[in-house]
Amino acid sequence: MSTTTVQRTAAPASSANAGYRTLWRWHFYAALFVMPFLVILAITGTLYCFQPQIEPLLYPHRLIVEPQATPMLTRDTLLAKARAAMPADAAAVTAVIAQVPDRSAEFIFRLADGDKQSVYVNPYSGKVLGTLSVEHRFMQVDRMLHRKLLLGKPGELLMELAACWTLVMIGTGVALWWPREKTTARDALVPRFALKGRALWKNLHAVMGIWLALGALAFVLTGLPWSGSWGKQFKALATSANPGAPAGSWGGLPLRSTLPRMHADNVGDTQASTQGQPIHHRDSAHESKMESMPGMVMDDLPLPITPWAVGNAPVPASADTGVLQALPLGRVVARVASLGVTRGYNLALPTSLSGVYTVSYFPDDPKQERTLYIDQYSGAVLKDIRYGDYGAVSKAVSYGTSLHMGRYFGVANQILCAAISLGLAGMAATGCVMWWKRRPQRSLGAPARERSAPPMRGWKSGLVLLGIVFPLMGATLLAVWLADRTIFGRASRQAA
Repeated sequence: MSTTTVQRTAAPASSANAGYRTLWRWHFYAALFVMPFLVILAITGTLYCFQPQIEPLLYPHRLIVEPQATPMLTRDTLLAKARAAMPADAAAVTAVIAQVPDRSAEFIFRLADGDKQSVYVNPYSGKVLGTLSVEHRFMQVDRMLHRKLLLGKPGELLMELAACWTLVMIGTGVALWWPREKTTARDALVPRFALKGRALWKNLHAVMGIWLALGALAFVLTGLPWSGSWGKQFKALATSANPGAPAGSWGGLPLRSTLPRMHADNVGDTQASTQGQPIHHRDSAHESKMESMPGMVMDDLPLPITPWAVGNAPVPASADTGVLQALPLGRVVARVASLGVTRGYNLALPTSLSGVYTVSYFPDDPKQERTLYIDQYSGAVLKDIRYGDYGAVSKAVSYGTSLHMGRYFGVANQILCAAISLGLAGMAATGCVMWWKRRPQRSLGAPARERSAPPMRGWKSGLVLLGIVFPLMGATLLAVWLADRTIFGRASRQAA
C-alpha cells in the first residue's frame, strides 16, 4: 500500500476524532471540580429523599405514638402543654398539623437566643415526649449539607457552581460518548465486560454516563431555582416578568389584617393573648422583631419549607394600635379545614399584633399546593394562593421540585431518584479510577491539547451562553480558560 493510500485512509479517522481531545480536556476540568461535590450531593440527596421513612426510625419515641380509641386533645390544650415545657421567654412560631393517628403533635418555639426547638406532645394524653433542635436534627443537617456544605453563603455558592459545571460535564461527556466510525448502538449503550484494565473502566464510565445524563440534567435544572444566588435572581426575574406567580402574590395588593374596633378607654386595660401567649406593645419580650419588619416575605417565616412560587410573597400585617384578643389555634385549624386543607401543612403563628396566621400546604402533588393568610382576629382569609394561580414558570418549578425530592409518585419516585444519585456517585468513582490509571507522575494529568483543533464554534457559543445565563459560572469559565492558557500552557500537545 502506497504512502498516499495510507494518508487517505487515515484522513477520515483523523477528521472523525477532530476536537476529541479538546472536549476531553474540558470534560476533565469540569469533572475535577464537580465530582467531589457530586458525591456529597448524591449521598445527602438520597438520604433526604427518604426522609419520611428515616426520621421515624431516628426519633421513634418523639414522633411515634400508640393510636387510641379516645379522641385527641384540642390543639390549644396541646400547645399549652408544649409551652409549659419550654422556657418562659420562648415564643411559639409554628404548629405542624399532621392529624395522623400514630404521630405526635409538633410545635416549634423560638428561644431567646434565636435557636428553634421542636416540642413533641402525645395528642391523646398530652404528655410531652421530648424536644429536638430544628437546626441540628439529622435531616436538617443533611439538607443544609446538600444545599450549602454547612458553610453558609460560601458553601451555597460552591454548590451552585458545581451544579452549573455539571452542565459542562454532561455536554462534553455526551459528545465524547457519541458513536464514531464503526461503533454500533449496542457497543455504545451496553457495557462490554470482556474488556480489561482501563478500557473496561472507560467503557463502564461512558455507558453509565449516557444512561444517567438525562437524570443528572433534570436534577440540575430542578435544583438551581432553589440556589442562593442564581435562584434568587431567577425568582426576581419571574417576579418582574410576571410569568412565575399569581397576581398580587409578589406585592401590589393591600393585604392587611382588620383590627376590631375598641373603645379608647378599654385599649390600655385589655389583656390579650395569641394562642394563650400574652402579647403587649412593641416592647414585649415575646414579640418577634422579624415579624414587625416591613417587606417581610414568606421565605422569612419560620416554616420548614414553602412552595417556590410564593417564596417572595409579602406577608400581610396590621397596624399595631393596642392589645387585642386573637383567635385560638383550634379555631384557626377548624377554619383551614373548612377551606379544604385538613392535614399535612405547617401553620406559622402570629407572634405580634401585626402578624397573621400563615398556612403553607406543600403536598406531593403540586396541583394541591395552597398558601393562605388568615386574619388572627376575625379568621377572614386575606389571600388564598393556589396552583391554578401560578404562572407557567412556577408551575414548572413546582413539578420539578416534587420530582427532584422524590415525592411526586411515591416510593417509585424515591427509588428512581436514589438510583440516579448513587449512579452519579458511581460515575465519580469510575472517573477517578480512570484518572488514577493514566495519570503521569508529578502532573495533573489533564489531556494534552490538540495542535490544530477545529474552530468548534457551536461549543464555544454554548459555553458563552452558559456564562451569560449563569454569571457566576461565566466568571469561573473565564478563570479556567486563562489558567489553562497560562499555568498549564506548557503541557504537551497532541501530534498533528
